[in-house]
Amino acid sequence: MAKKNTILVKLVSTADTGYFVVRKRNPKKQTEKLSFRKFDPVVRKHVPFKEEKLK
Repeated sequence: MAKKNTILVKLVSTADTGYFVVRKRNPKKQTEKLSFRKFDPVVRKHVPFKEEKLK
């Protein structure tokens, strides 16, 4: 069987609430780290989310 192209990464809120979202990413096509502006329900605001390793 072939290896999977995508890896799972954890997007952590920069508001230091501990809230995170898990996303898939293809490391061969997208080499830079992901960063999104998403809604954090803990602080009830849109904040930047940065990529970290999924343990």
